[in-house]
Amino acid sequence: MDVSSSEGGLISSLEALESLCGQPGWVALASDTDRIIPKYRCFIEASPYVTIATGGPEGPDCSPRGDAPGFVRVSDEKTLLIPDRVGNNRIETLRNLVRDPRIALHFLVPGCGETLRVKGHAAISNNSILLQTMVANGKLPRTVIIVSVERAYFHCGKALKRSRLWENVKQPSAARMPSPNAMMASVQWDRLRERIMARVRMLPIGK
Repeated sequence: MDVSSSEGGLISSLEALESLCGQPGWVALASDTDRIIPKYRCFIEASPYVTIATGGPEGPDCSPRGDAPGFVRVSDEKTLLIPDRVGNNRIETLRNLVRDPRIALHFLVPGCGETLRVKGHAAISNNSILLQTMVANGKLPRTVIIVSVERAYFHCGKALKRSRLWENVKQPSAARMPSPNAMMASVQWDRLRERIMARVRMLPIGK
């Protein structure tokens, strides 16, 4: 079969794709937020592994990072800090970020079915004071990736369940992770609180 031809069933428009797949369900969108809420912070601090996706003139790149749980630091609800330690020295992630600051992160916690996705823009720093705060095993990272968070949401566990990735993995941290319902409720509560505060600010102030 010639998969490069129209007879091969290639989809070449958003309309065709959306017609085939339909719209995402409410649950898939309910966890989407523009900051790192406390439940998401808990997930990041329990994660020993994150995949970093970037893009540049040479094309896209997807690179793994791993260390002790919590090696990615939540500086505040809009900022993540990722130490860049010595690896294969291809520095494809850093090369891309210098020219295109867009970044996507995918956090995993062993034994946990859900994963966490974060998107935003990033900068690279070698500030000596910042590096000193991220020493591991007596070694400084060479640089720190500073991620400005624009979107964060948890991803359902269907892919990991199908792959049976954690079938023989038992990690205490997974049992302490917030449930999908708890994470979704936190996002919805934040949205409700923002709406209430916006209405309060619109109320006339009595004399």
